[in-house]
Amino acid sequence: MKAPGSTVKEILANIPEDRAEAFNKLHEVIVKNLPKGFEAGISYGGLGYVVPHSLYPDGYHCKPSEPLPFAGIASQKNSINFYHMGIYADPDLLKWFVDEYPKHTKQKLDMGKSCIRFKKVNDIPYKLIGELMKKMSVKDWVTMYEKNYKKKGK
Repeated sequence: MKAPGSTVKEILANIPEDRAEAFNKLHEVIVKNLPKGFEAGISYGGLGYVVPHSLYPDGYHCKPSEPLPFAGIASQKNSINFYHMGIYADPDLLKWFVDEYPKHTKQKLDMGKSCIRFKKVNDIPYKLIGELMKKMSVKDWVTMYEKNYKKKGK
């Protein structure tokens, strides 16, 4: 779902009122814990946390004009969704997250490959998300991305 707005500030200002506080707090936790080099920006029309072209000029292999995505958040119809490519790409990080999740919230983990859906905004495990964001540096992410996803030269 494309977010309403073309800047981070506009997206944050246009979140539905019943989710605005939780969404903004999630954004703040992510930014506060984002390792050096990643930056908040627009990624595929939504709020993303990316490796900018200044650090990784190749961009995302699916669309090189876009910076390399790492994480993102979106307000969907029935949930606030948090996306983290590291837990999709790194089985050890995924295991850590799944094991830690019940220690931070009573809500059952509702997760796809890289998407965690928070249907109850009062149960978002902000501390856990902050810890997760610290676990992978830009260098680690680029190395993992190139190993697992980037198309090899012909």
